[in-house]
Amino acid sequence: MQQKILNNRYELEQKLGEGGMARVYRGRDLRLNRPVAIKVLHSQYASDTGFLQRFQHEAQAVANLRHPNIVDVYDVGQDGDIHYIVMEYVPGSDLKALILRQAPLPIEQAVTIAEAVARGLEAAHRLGMIHRDIKPQNIIVGDGGVVKITDFGIAKSKMSTAMTETGVTFGTADYISPEQARGLPATPQSDIYALGVTLYEMLTGRLPFTGDSSVVVAMQHVNTEPPPLRMYNPRVPPQLEGIVLRAISKEPADRPASAREFAQQLLTYRNSGEQETVIRPAPRPAQPVQRTPSSTTAPRPVLPPPRPAVAEARPNTSSGNFGGFLLGLLLLGGVLGLVYLFAIGAFDGLFSLANGAINRPTALPAATTTSTSTLPQVPVPDVVGKTEAEARTQVQGAGLGVFVAEPRHSDTITAGLVMEQFPPAQMPVTQAASSVVTLTLSLGPELIDVPDVQRTRATDARNLLIAAGFQVQVQEEPSTLSEGFVIRQDPVNVKLPRGQTVTIVVSIGNKVVVPEITGLSEADARARIEAAGLFVSFVDPQGCDKLGDLCNRFGPGLIVSSDPRPGTRVERGSGVTLGQRKP
Repeated sequence: MQQKILNNRYELEQKLGEGGMARVYRGRDLRLNRPVAIKVLHSQYASDTGFLQRFQHEAQAVANLRHPNIVDVYDVGQDGDIHYIVMEYVPGSDLKALILRQAPLPIEQAVTIAEAVARGLEAAHRLGMIHRDIKPQNIIVGDGGVVKITDFGIAKSKMSTAMTETGVTFGTADYISPEQARGLPATPQSDIYALGVTLYEMLTGRLPFTGDSSVVVAMQHVNTEPPPLRMYNPRVPPQLEGIVLRAISKEPADRPASAREFAQQLLTYRNSGEQETVIRPAPRPAQPVQRTPSSTTAPRPVLPPPRPAVAEARPNTSSGNFGGFLLGLLLLGGVLGLVYLFAIGAFDGLFSLANGAINRPTALPAATTTSTSTLPQVPVPDVVGKTEAEARTQVQGAGLGVFVAEPRHSDTITAGLVMEQFPPAQMPVTQAASSVVTLTLSLGPELIDVPDVQRTRATDARNLLIAAGFQVQVQEEPSTLSEGFVIRQDPVNVKLPRGQTVTIVVSIGNKVVVPEITGLSEADARARIEAAGLFVSFVDPQGCDKLGDLCNRFGPGLIVSSDPRPGTRVERGSGVTLGQRKP
């Protein structure tokens, strides 16, 4: 790039990296004299009007997202044909570089990083924003230990473009959720899955699925169960292994219900004080073993050959050009007719073809010398709806361990009973105390304080109650209180389950509503009008020549109309004209 200063404000100092979408520079905001990170779009995106509109829209949305674990977006701009986004500069490195240097990471560090990312995702999901491309490359670990997610919103713009372009990235295959690989829309559980894969990689130094192409990897995300983490890192505690494997469940419903829940699971684990699993030396045989002079350490368990965190046969997977790999596969297979289906995201059909045309990946080898290899498999008991004591008895009676997670509220399960278990009922697991079944007990329906919204504006009161989780019913009454303010509410100063209805009575000021008086006698109509705080100013007798069809509906002497009409708000003390059929 020839230009060093964008819009006379942002100076490009040093190139930090480059991806499939943009180059990233360390720069300086000359106006505010602060360091910034500047992402400059590649020219192929800069010439795409549709993409630029989506990119700017998403970037503007992200600019309003503030969280300690999300990189702030400061500005989006254009200088000639150069389009850029200005972000917070965080000294440090991306998590991928840290993994490649140090993996497996210390368990405490890995859990802390994952929990921080989950907190950032929680904030974004709460605002309806989904990242869609969580991976170590998009997580920055600052020099002071701060953890921040980057590229929020950009992924959505990129995915939108992919729906109309052949061979464009649909997501990084190493971390893609099964539903995204099938071409289904991403959800908050998709981000949780990708974070689970990232935590797996931090703890083991390896990815759960690898292959010769992104297609093969994506198919494994859809069809293959991940190897246990303890196969690659026996020091991972069983409880933590269960948390990670739940996060990367094939079905979104089997994962944590929210990023907040995932973060809470990690926090609960950290607070439990569970230590790394100790790998003890194997017992000495009865007969002496021939050793070489340098062989002085106790034998260690034999594990499968290590696999690199990034597949050796897949160069440049960090850019994750999934669509390009799939298109290449289609071209090699001579099925050009499916290019259109691929372009619109018809992944289910594509995977059906791939499964028929490519050998399925072989199962990963099991550890050959672990002590659990000879233990029997037992189905996990179904303990949902049981008390904690009953559940413990059943699970421990099956020869399995028990961990009780932090309880959660449930609208369907009685307080004190098991509302959720993992692994799920009937899943075969190794019969050992290290095979832990996690139980989540119900707290019953969540009771929420009903805010006191009396004497506040009706619009503010309604928004406050809805934000608190309640339904709102509005009634109106005349009052000395200013129009539009809440006179009273029912109930107030109590706790109610989420979703209950709160009634607010809103003032219409000194105005009253003209009552319905059609079909009444003149005397009854007068009485009703005066009871409403109004008076009859005039009675207009009307003949059938003027009333038309009303003559057939109302008898002689009955009121057929009013001016103002019934339901109209008027000042208290106003006059009302009655239309009466002539006697």
